[in-house]
Amino acid sequence: MRTRGYPLAFPAFTWEVRANDRNYHMQFKKKFAFCLTKKKYAGNAIKTAKYNVFTFVPLNLYEQFHRMANVYFVFVILLQTFPEISTLPWYTLLFPLSCLLTIRGLRDLIDDIVSMGWSERLFHWQKWRDICVGDIVRLRKENFVPADMLLLCSSEPSSLCYVETADIDGETNLKFRQALLATHQELVSEESMAAFDGRVICEEPNSRMHSFTGTLEWRGETYSLDSERILLRGCKLRNTDVCYGLVIYAGFDSKIMRNCGKIKRKKTKLDCMMDRLVIIVSVVQTPPALVHLTWGCSQHSYLSALYKHTTPAQQAFFNFWGFTILLKQQSLEGIRDHFFINWDLEMYYAVKDIPAKARSTSLNDQLGQIEYIFSDKTGTLTQNVMSFKKCCINGTIYGNFWWTQQHRHNSTSLWPTADHHGEKKLDFYDATLLEAARRDSDPVLREFLRLLALCHTVMVEEKDQLVYQAASPDEEALVLAAKNLGYVFLARTQDTITISELGLKRTYKVLAMLDFNSDRKRMSVLVRDPQGTIRLYTKGADTVILERLQRRGPNETFTEMALDRFAEETLRTLCLASKEVSEIEYSMWSRRHHEASVLLQDRARELDKLYEEMEQNLQLLGATAIEDKLQDGVPETIQLLKLGNIKVWVLTGDKQETAMNIGYACKLLTDDMEILEEKEIRLWVRSQPHVLSPKDKILHTGEVLKEKGRLWQRLACCKATGSQDRGSLVEKAFVDLATSCQAVICCRVTPKQKALMVQLVKKHKKAITLAIGDGANDVNMIKTADIGVGISGLEGMQAVQCSDYALAQFSYLQRLLLVHGRWAYLRICKFLRYFFYKTFAGLMAQVWFAFHSGFTAQPLYEGWFLALYNIFYTAYPVLSVGLLEQDVSAKKSLEFPELYVIGQQDELFNYRIFGVTLLHGVSTSLASFYIAFWAFEDHVGSKAVGDYESFAVTVATSSLLSVLVEVSTDLPFPILAQQQMFRDCSPGLSDTIPNASLNALTDPYILLVVLLSLVVNTIPSLTVHLYHTIMGKTTTQQVRAVQGLARRGGGSASCQHWCPGLVRALLVRGRVRFPREAAAWTVVVGHVTSP
Repeated sequence: MRTRGYPLAFPAFTWEVRANDRNYHMQFKKKFAFCLTKKKYAGNAIKTAKYNVFTFVPLNLYEQFHRMANVYFVFVILLQTFPEISTLPWYTLLFPLSCLLTIRGLRDLIDDIVSMGWSERLFHWQKWRDICVGDIVRLRKENFVPADMLLLCSSEPSSLCYVETADIDGETNLKFRQALLATHQELVSEESMAAFDGRVICEEPNSRMHSFTGTLEWRGETYSLDSERILLRGCKLRNTDVCYGLVIYAGFDSKIMRNCGKIKRKKTKLDCMMDRLVIIVSVVQTPPALVHLTWGCSQHSYLSALYKHTTPAQQAFFNFWGFTILLKQQSLEGIRDHFFINWDLEMYYAVKDIPAKARSTSLNDQLGQIEYIFSDKTGTLTQNVMSFKKCCINGTIYGNFWWTQQHRHNSTSLWPTADHHGEKKLDFYDATLLEAARRDSDPVLREFLRLLALCHTVMVEEKDQLVYQAASPDEEALVLAAKNLGYVFLARTQDTITISELGLKRTYKVLAMLDFNSDRKRMSVLVRDPQGTIRLYTKGADTVILERLQRRGPNETFTEMALDRFAEETLRTLCLASKEVSEIEYSMWSRRHHEASVLLQDRARELDKLYEEMEQNLQLLGATAIEDKLQDGVPETIQLLKLGNIKVWVLTGDKQETAMNIGYACKLLTDDMEILEEKEIRLWVRSQPHVLSPKDKILHTGEVLKEKGRLWQRLACCKATGSQDRGSLVEKAFVDLATSCQAVICCRVTPKQKALMVQLVKKHKKAITLAIGDGANDVNMIKTADIGVGISGLEGMQAVQCSDYALAQFSYLQRLLLVHGRWAYLRICKFLRYFFYKTFAGLMAQVWFAFHSGFTAQPLYEGWFLALYNIFYTAYPVLSVGLLEQDVSAKKSLEFPELYVIGQQDELFNYRIFGVTLLHGVSTSLASFYIAFWAFEDHVGSKAVGDYESFAVTVATSSLLSVLVEVSTDLPFPILAQQQMFRDCSPGLSDTIPNASLNALTDPYILLVVLLSLVVNTIPSLTVHLYHTIMGKTTTQQVRAVQGLARRGGGSASCQHWCPGLVRALLVRGRVRFPREAAAWTVVVGHVTSP
């Protein structure tokens, strides 16, 4: 059918590619910024690194100056450039800030290089940059596809082309692509390729990896194009000697590059708090700077001679900003060492040689504050290794739980044909089913097994034996089940499928493939058998198959009961159905199908309508049950996380019964939890028009249970409000309900709904969330959460590539959070506390000095001392805390998971602790300054040391030693090295007065003054530490006491007292209803719908 003028009729499809015509594509330009233009059709050269030689410095500085602290310090540095304002040398702040910017820049560069590790596997540079849109490219076996190409022909029969997409999604199974019949038949030589002048009209470049809509116009005909005809950049050609393709999208227009979008920079909770503290500190510095306006000049009138050429307003202005420079705070860089995660052998998976990987270096402390975990089920909690266990055929259930070597021997001898094609056997045995299949007397059983062998997208390689390459483990398990029962899938071509039925080879002509997707939840194949009969075979979820049956008889009812029984055993279920299609019906449907397949606009919607029309009046054949076993250590991990007051939500597409039983298997749910069906709550709420009170009751399973009045009241109010407000109220009500429970299981959710669930909790609870998954359907959830963890599983590497941390097993999550996460939070909090303390203790002395210098912003300390104070003199103890601090060992951290609660409650660093640290630093600076001030009131020492710089050295020494002793009280490391560095460098503190430092620090009276200051500053702190130790208030002592109570009190009650609501659980499938309070544990079940 000829269709012209698509670009005019459908302006969205404006991407036109002409084969072998580079000049045509070169003439088109497009705007990209203001009046600048670039080529519409991109070249094939790409850059996957975030930085290059020219952009690293400006781009990295731009990112770093998103930190409020850096902006503030640059502002102060700019003030120092004005001679009238500057009170300190320019290097006092520029030097430390430059050092820290360099450290951050190197860290970001390392992150960029690490992320390039994945890209190196994605992109091959052999002259790929020379390829242009419209070129015809020849690929050979084992070559990578250099651009998104339309497959024209290949050396395989029917121009099949086998590709491996491991470098795109991590799946190692082969997928097939197929050329159009017209190009397969006509383009038989390279001369015909060079003369090919086809025109492709398709959609603009986009990021939809599994979707493509377009048409090929050639020789007066129009042919439909979809994703099955496209070879994507990054695929690897396998089992195909030669193929030819027409380049459609090149370079950054290719789909893989469109999916490499920028990930939003994640900031930790402490980073956000630090930005606010910078503003607070800046505001706090303003009052001392203003004191000079009202008090300084009146008390020191002799200073007016210095300002005889300035007005009082100018004098006040200069002194204000000069004092602001003097009171600056030093820049800081939080210590977030991710190497300990990478080096942890306890998180190394030796079976597949996969270590844990911290792909982000700036989020470690956030791992110690997680409140909610959102987990995928299949491949994350389970192994994603499917085993065919049971089936129900024509009202009969087959399958046993036991298996013996004798049965294995007997079963394999029944089908020598199946044994010949491969030795892989199923963990499944039922002599009755084997005998029934061998007799071949039951037409329903025959059609059931035939469907398993025909209705799939599995590819087969024939080496010494048949090797199946399946897109999912489910499909492979079903095809293997059919093979072991005598129906062996042998080969696939462009329009045929060949199988062996009980040793008889039969070839079926494929008339149409009705693809599976997450909306349809089913797939079908329309075939013509060797006798010429047309049949439709369909498999899919029970919810979509059962509603499309022609009739509902006893067998259908029994099959539904069997499905429930399989689900109770935590088995994954599928329904199988078929029907015979008449020639007339197929002829009419095929014509409309062809018309819809060449549409450019709304092609997918029109095809879905046709699929829906065909998949009606089906005859149920039976159901299958596949087991997906739990990973090792999952129940124990979830129990530890719950004891750490971390709420685990499982988001799955499985049916309610399967999800519930997986919840029980992994101990997310327990037997003493009471199940409340969502439909009962819904019916009851609809029957209550009034606002409920706390005394309202409902009847469930023979018990009268009281309900929470507040939550019910909110739901009743939601019913009465307008539709616009109702959505937000119900949304908030759902979050209130779900977060009041310890665990949530959401069933029948789509990938988009997974991300929405995470977003709801972040929006309404302001909680720190973690999402963990292993497949491409988990990417949105991982990106939405504060922390994303990817599992290196069987569903590909897309989840890992988009994650912040990569693990091989779910069980490693306990060590990542309870050990490394808690340690990282502890380290950064202690680092911040000590950093602020030493900054206030050392530099606030300049405020007290200002009271005696007329607030002239005269600095007390020499410039180099200020420049090196934070990055050298006090660096060793603080860096030791930030890198190596461990309050308890890893073993104790896992033994006492309740320790994790302190991070969730921000107990180690908050505004109160910042205030206490500020007061502590101020008191230390007061003692150091005024003890020295009173000692220097006239002069001090046997050598009559009493000059200004000797006084500064005395104050600096007192403050510095006080800081070192204070910080070192929590360290097992000696501070002798730091003291030695100070002693070696301290004589150079001042060069204005020769030997001022040496004279001061060698005078016994000065040393006594320093010792007195050290004792006064240290005794209160040591007293507090001793009090906490005696009273048993250290972290380890508190946890041991709590666990002792738990053991004596029976466990749950004490744990519930430690972590309120610890053992409450909720099972949700979407539209929310509220639990009953009288039952100690309640589970609510519903259907998930998109907000």
